Amino acid sequence: MRKIIKRLFSLDLPPKKSAFLWGPRKVGKTYWIRHHLSNATVIDFLKTDVFAQYASRPSLLRERYQNHEGIIVIDEVQKIPSILDEVHWLIENKDRSFLLTGSSARKLRRGHANLLGGRAWRRIMVPLSALEVEGMEIEQIMVSGLLPSHYLANNPLEELRAYVADYLKEEIAAEAVTQNIPAFRDFLRVAAITSSELLNYANIARETGVSARLVRNYFDILEDTYLGFRLPPWKSSKNRRMILTEKFYFFDVGVANYLARRQPRLGSAEFGKSFEHYILMEIRAYQAYKNPDLPISFWRISTGQEVDFILGEKDLVIEVKSSARVNGYDLRPLLSLLEDAPARKAIIVCLEEEPRLMEHDIEILPWKVFLDRLWAGDFPLG
Repeated sequence: MRKIIKRLFSLDLPPKKSAFLWGPRKVGKTYWIRHHLSNATVIDFLKTDVFAQYASRPSLLRERYQNHEGIIVIDEVQKIPSILDEVHWLIENKDRSFLLTGSSARKLRRGHANLLGGRAWRRIMVPLSALEVEGMEIEQIMVSGLLPSHYLANNPLEELRAYVADYLKEEIAAEAVTQNIPAFRDFLRVAAITSSELLNYANIARETGVSARLVRNYFDILEDTYLGFRLPPWKSSKNRRMILTEKFYFFDVGVANYLARRQPRLGSAEFGKSFEHYILMEIRAYQAYKNPDLPISFWRISTGQEVDFILGEKDLVIEVKSSARVNGYDLRPLLSLLEDAPARKAIIVCLEEEPRLMEHDIEILPWKVFLDRLWAGDFPLG
């Protein structure tokens, strides 16, 4: 039976300090609050009666809580952007402490909401990491993904179907301020199929039947709702002509595979693509919880050679291979990168059973060994 050991996310707020906690729906924010802030006052804007009260009269927050002791949690804070003016006042004048959670920053930024001007920390919760679960099976992860309720489900495809139908295609489509729901659904499928590839807005627009400008807007929506992210290219090179186009990845490999109608099997090209995506999810989890300022990029030159991930300022360069045996040919992209400029460490993450060392001190690491060393802080990262 699959089991969650313990979430890696932690938040130790000093007295009189506040924080935003962002993350996609069903990532576990509410569960974490229930188990780690059990004595906090929770104002949940997903409850229609609570939402109606504060939407019509945001000043209720100030009237009710200006003398309150202890942390105040406002769940789905983006639903009432004007409430942040009251939060600001209570922080500034009454030293109140808030945890403000949300699954979309779009409405706040678009409405020029008060984001508290540095008075609140910013934290992000992401799907599960290998260190948080017991008995992880890599092929199962490609199907279920790592949202907690999907990972633990006996039938993850039913959970994914509901998540996509009820949340992605309806609520997120509403963020687009468009009535063209079928086009947005088509966009989600095409975006998932092309996830991890160089972004080509014109091609995706052609497949979706909308303008390239609208496609860019759709990608912005996915980023603003923490359902995906653009990965920037490495741009510095002394001798190579670099490809400067971004890539896009969904926030969860299970959601991406469901949208793309992929069923990755070990040894297939689809599995290789999903395995690379999964390793990036783990790196992003490490970034979110351990090293928020860590840059992540990829390296690609005009000849087509590519290295999957660069962490920091070439502190660690990573090539991902979904094979059980790495050979000399697999080293070529890393060797080209190292010829261009030195890196502090270069590794290949793969499905081999034991670590080994190859030429130019390139390490071959089984994926679980890589993850253990990453979270243990064994790599030189800034």
